[in-house]
Amino acid sequence: MGSETDLTGDGRPAVLVRDVVRSVVEDLAPDELFLVEGLRRFDDATVVRRLSRGAGRREPLGFGIGEVAALVTPAVWLVLDEVAQRMVAATVDRASRGAAGLLRRVLRRRAPVAEIRPLSREQLVEVRALVLAACEQRGLVPERAEEVADAVVARLALSRGLDAPAAPEPEPPAGAAGAGQG
Repeated sequence: MGSETDLTGDGRPAVLVRDVVRSVVEDLAPDELFLVEGLRRFDDATVVRRLSRGAGRREPLGFGIGEVAALVTPAVWLVLDEVAQRMVAATVDRASRGAAGLLRRVLRRRAPVAEIRPLSREQLVEVRALVLAACEQRGLVPERAEEVADAVVARLALSRGLDAPAAPEPEPPAGAAGAGQG
């Protein structure tokens, strides 16, 4: 997922919401990949609107899915988008956000793609709770909800680890390459 190398402006890597969703769905619900791929062609605001609307009224998303209640994709995408929006709100005040939105409309530019900066351990705990609640609300059994929440947190934690320098690999002792072969 090359999108993880996008920078947040402070030198820390960000991960795109759509990439985390795809990764989790690919691992846990591969039968939903067609849904994720269909949604990826839309901007994030449209995806959230379609998934939110479908949850309450059970109407088709536009490409053959009528029932989204027990799917992993909506639960994960909506929670991660909420997390991304909270991060934006925490770093940008309302006035400048409104001005940016107005300028974007005037210039007919697309909204920026939702991304999540590396999260603290406490934030990951909160994301896990949000995913569990969303899965429960969408009718997933508790075991499945736990599996989805753990996968989301693991994926986000991996992106968090990208900003920490990796421990150097130990050098093998001289002559050790041939030892034991014989």
